[in-house]
Amino acid sequence: MSQEGLEGGRNMNNQTGCDGPSAAERELNSGAAGYAPHKERAMDHLEIEWQFDAVHLQPVERWLRTVHPADLILTPVVAAGIIDLYLDTEDWRIFRAGYALRIRSAGGRVQATMKALSPSKGAMRRRRELSVDLPAAAPEALQRSRGPLTDRIRDIAGRSPLHRLFEVRTLRQTFALARDGQPVGEIALDETTIPVGEDSPAELRRVEVEVPEEAVEAVRPFVETLRIACGLQPASVSKFEAGLIASGLRPDMTLDVGPVGVGADLSAGEVAFAVLRRQFRALLAKEPGTRLGDDPEDLHDMRVATRRLRAAIALFEAALPVRLGRLREEIGWLGRVLGSVRDLDVQLEQLGTWTAELPEHERDALDPLRDVIERSRSRARAELLRALDSGRCARFVITFRRLLRAGPLRRGAASRTPITVAAPDLVRRRYRAVRRAGAHLDQDSPPADFHRLRIRCKRLRYALEFVQDVYPGDADDLIAALVDVQDILGAHQDAIVATEHLRSLLAEHAPELPPATIFVMGEIAQRYATDAAALRERLPKTYANIKGKAWKGFRRDMARAVAEHAHPSRPSFASAPDHGGNNEPAAESPAEPGVETGPAGRVEDGGGEVDLPAPDLAGNA
Repeated sequence: MSQEGLEGGRNMNNQTGCDGPSAAERELNSGAAGYAPHKERAMDHLEIEWQFDAVHLQPVERWLRTVHPADLILTPVVAAGIIDLYLDTEDWRIFRAGYALRIRSAGGRVQATMKALSPSKGAMRRRRELSVDLPAAAPEALQRSRGPLTDRIRDIAGRSPLHRLFEVRTLRQTFALARDGQPVGEIALDETTIPVGEDSPAELRRVEVEVPEEAVEAVRPFVETLRIACGLQPASVSKFEAGLIASGLRPDMTLDVGPVGVGADLSAGEVAFAVLRRQFRALLAKEPGTRLGDDPEDLHDMRVATRRLRAAIALFEAALPVRLGRLREEIGWLGRVLGSVRDLDVQLEQLGTWTAELPEHERDALDPLRDVIERSRSRARAELLRALDSGRCARFVITFRRLLRAGPLRRGAASRTPITVAAPDLVRRRYRAVRRAGAHLDQDSPPADFHRLRIRCKRLRYALEFVQDVYPGDADDLIAALVDVQDILGAHQDAIVATEHLRSLLAEHAPELPPATIFVMGEIAQRYATDAAALRERLPKTYANIKGKAWKGFRRDMARAVAEHAHPSRPSFASAPDHGGNNEPAAESPAEPGVETGPAGRVEDGGGEVDLPAPDLAGNA
């Protein structure tokens, strides 16, 4: 997904480009111009170290050579030179995924490392670190390697090339730490420089003590003695952060697409664009984590952003340019691709719950089922990465961003309507849709009716959240009541969908599933049917809160805001022409705005299609 570069700081293309090695690389790689694709052997571990800043390193070295701790042995190691080359894409995808990427050259060995950007706790940092040996200190060597680390980098970067950020040069004096004859870590005294063009290089003097998890408490008293004796201070920044500062690089975690503030003094068009900008920024912010795939919540949040974008376009359709509305299908396509992986993530999570609830002697019976779902997820994830790398996705991002920057229509009556005039009609329509969906529900209603109520509650909640800043604090009670209803309906939907999914898995994979697995699947399906019935019994009392004081109070707040902020000469949103004077706003269909009914009774829920009665599996957004 192209973003045309997140803006902020100096552009990385002003640094060393990808079209040739730097002086440091030529120095390290003389004679290593040609190399074959390299199969990596990756290391993945948790790095634990104390980091201190020092005014001078010589006193620290003298102290380490003369001190004799009671339970530790310090052995000096020959000093070595290190050159670190840091890399990222132009739009900072590695950084936004929560990692720094470097290629380190030291002692004839070249190693690539992805290191998590975890914050320090005092002087201590705990960071996940993935490393692999490379045949040469160049981005090309990294790109040609094959294995877990380089596959992760390609997943994050997609088609975007890696650019050089800066170099960090270090002269390191190391002391090995041993306890009871066994190595327990090392102390590094680092004299570091960061070249900065024609200017004098930035300098760091750093003392780092790295130990494995099991040695932390044993070494901690010595580290405290070292800190006090040598006057050390906890390091305020990592070397990567120091390199960014010295090089004038400021990775901006947001995308500038225009104002995102919402208030009672704005027009409907201004609020609509602010809402769309917020959700578009959320969509792009979650892309690197989605590509990385470590945390399923990143993908879930990205999918929710597609739903909210579609819901906002449907809600404010009359105030938006026609071209923006047409992009709703592209957002739906992206949501469906994300949903394919999300559904399988939820299924795997459900499987973990099922397994934990089983007697211990039955748990292995679900392993074949887990294998089936994991294979499906791998295929869906590969399809997702292809979609994010596609020209279609890049064109959508560029076009949507351009439209958001252009801002709302200046001549359209609906766009110019004060939001305090427009919002009551928009919210009331969605509230009435909720009341209609819940009016005749009882415990014997089909699952599709409960799903319809859930969708309409979600649309009302989205509408309230979109205009929440117009009525500060006034919508909180109603939103909370809707969340409670959604929690019950979401759990009910999960139970229905889990049962349907078990049936479909059995129909599709019965020949490869052993009898014990099939038997356990039947037990789980019965448990979900019992849970669904219990949830239907709980719903009426919770649903009643939507009809009570929360709605009546918010309705009064909206009426008061109209009197305080509306301009008498401006038209109401309900009667304003659409898209700058072309069409009237569409009347609400039985499947309210934001929920499109497709062929054969399929309901499209903001970017994902599901066959009724089974809903999507993404949980309560």
